[in-house]
Amino acid sequence: MVSEKKSKSTAASGGKRTTKTSRRRKPPTPVEEKPLTAEELEEFYQLLLIKRRELLGDVDHMCGEALSGSRHQSSGDLSTMPIHMADVGTDNYEQEFTLGLIESDRQQLRAIDVALAKIGEGTYGICEGTGKQINRARLTACPECRYSIEYARLIEQGKVDVSTKDDGNGNGDGAADDDE
Repeated sequence: MVSEKKSKSTAASGGKRTTKTSRRRKPPTPVEEKPLTAEELEEFYQLLLIKRRELLGDVDHMCGEALSGSRHQSSGDLSTMPIHMADVGTDNYEQEFTLGLIESDRQQLRAIDVALAKIGEGTYGICEGTGKQINRARLTACPECRYSIEYARLIEQGKVDVSTKDDGNGNGDGAADDDE
């Protein structure tokens, strides 16, 4: 039965076997992003301010927690009973972990401050690597980003050398750490 179908299709095409060839589509050419409008800049400015306030609150709270001392001291326990070594180790781990989170939040705060300054300078939303407009969806997801998604991928893959401090996602603060 299969051979009958083959013979009918080859007979219909004059004895030549035909195959359908799919046309290859050209990849879509990237659409050049339009510059941000004044209204969009104001929205991003407000979004950055909100994010900044949240991070400042988080940093203040975590600093209070991390620097308050051990669980024994912060609980108000005045007994002279010795503290178990495992509790001391746990306290040290929690403090180190919290200090790492604080540093991460501080880097993000510096990136937000840079983005706010760029709004004032009129350069917000421009990729520092390519000089092109960063996609609005990326800016909405990460309003403090410095690079387009394409350029951030190149950085992540190690194809582009970025001389300033960066976390690989284009969210680096761009500031040297000589002030710390």
